[in-house]
Amino acid sequence: MAPRIEIKRVYEKPSRTDGVRILVDRLWPRGLKKEEATLDHWAKDLAPSSELRKWFDHKPERFEEFARRYRDELKHNPAVETARSYAKHGHVTLLYAAHDPACNQAVVLADYLRKAWAA
Repeated sequence: MAPRIEIKRVYEKPSRTDGVRILVDRLWPRGLKKEEATLDHWAKDLAPSSELRKWFDHKPERFEEFARRYRDELKHNPAVETARSYAKHGHVTLLYAAHDPACNQAVVLADYLRKAWAA
């Protein structure tokens, strides 16, 4: 059975149902002290490359192309296979810092992992 994968802003209060909480940003979130972060892993290797992140610049009109490029990066990213270990308990929450809940890397990554782990 594939694990349940949710996404949530890292600034939101954690829930008991979050399961394994994984930050999937390459850069540490602004204004969040590391000692106050409630997360189990910081998987910056799962984040988009710095070049892609800078190109995207969180512009909604670039999201479709960003998602396509990011999925291409994930196809060749060994961290995707490593991430399977995060899901051994059945529930994973991917954490992100972006303001837009619909146009961010966690949305793309969650979809990618759901498909990869279901196969």
